[in-house]
Amino acid sequence: MFSNHSKNFRKNEAGTAGLPLRILVLTIVGMAGFAATLAAVSETPTPPAPMYAKANLSELSLSSVPAGLLVTVLDRENLGIEDANVIIRSPDRKAAFSGVTDATGVVRIELLNFSLPAGKNEGYLGVKVMKNGYRDYTDEYFVKVTGA
Repeated sequence: MFSNHSKNFRKNEAGTAGLPLRILVLTIVGMAGFAATLAAVSETPTPPAPMYAKANLSELSLSSVPAGLLVTVLDRENLGIEDANVIIRSPDRKAAFSGVTDATGVVRIELLNFSLPAGKNEGYLGVKVMKNGYRDYTDEYFVKVTGA
């Protein structure tokens, strides 16, 4: 029975009469859809660039808190980022200190009157850095703080 159908199919070419035209139309429609997709993708906004921060020290003691903490904000190519907002949070999260970076990406932040969480001998200063065009940078363990 299968062989009869295949013989009839070979003899009857009516199903292929408009096939080249259909292929051409489908190709044009597909290319138009592909062009629309490419146009939509090319108009998407650029994602914000990454940045990070580092301090001039990795640990400090409450008995000898420096006059200021130097924070450097850098991009992925290790170039300083100007006008970045830097916020330092105390280990007990009851105080915050802030500043804006200079042309080299450095800011000096004064650390005044902060303490460790109740009952703790150590904690961490947290940092958050913000700048338009960049992803916010956050580090809850930026600088270790030990008790006196």
